[in-house]
Amino acid sequence: MTLDQHLKHTGTLVNYYFVCKRKLWLFAHQINFETESDLVALGKLLSETSYERQKKEIRIDETISIDWIDFRNKVIHEVKKSDTLEEAHIWQVKYYLYFLESKGATGFRAEINYPKFHKRELIELSNLDREKLKEASKEIEEIIASNKSPEKVRIPACRNCSYFEFCWV
Repeated sequence: MTLDQHLKHTGTLVNYYFVCKRKLWLFAHQINFETESDLVALGKLLSETSYERQKKEIRIDETISIDWIDFRNKVIHEVKKSDTLEEAHIWQVKYYLYFLESKGATGFRAEINYPKFHKRELIELSNLDREKLKEASKEIEEIIASNKSPEKVRIPACRNCSYFEFCWV
């Protein structure tokens, strides 16, 4: 299997992989409560109204959607409402860099922008990251292919999750 064949996941699926495997499975199986979540709506509004001069939502191969790209400096940008799930955000943009490399676009770096906090996080992709993403892609495939969702596990992220009531009420 080539590198390109492993890279068919959205950034959202990769993000959910690093947050909650159950959420990943539910979302991948179109059990979606995100459209009714006020927190998700706030995040989208923040993304749309921040950095207004930038071209937003750059879709590549109908697979990933990058908030915007600074082609001059070879930096992709992702806007996030909160840094609460920062590790998942970091892996999401590392996946974008990995995906771009698979298409021949090399030398890019990433920046996660948290406009609410006037904070930004610069991200680069290492060889260890590439290996971890390759393994994560395989595991994402296995999770999605399963007929049964992973067991629920209470984590701090549950409190603000759009699936909270589905899992815990």
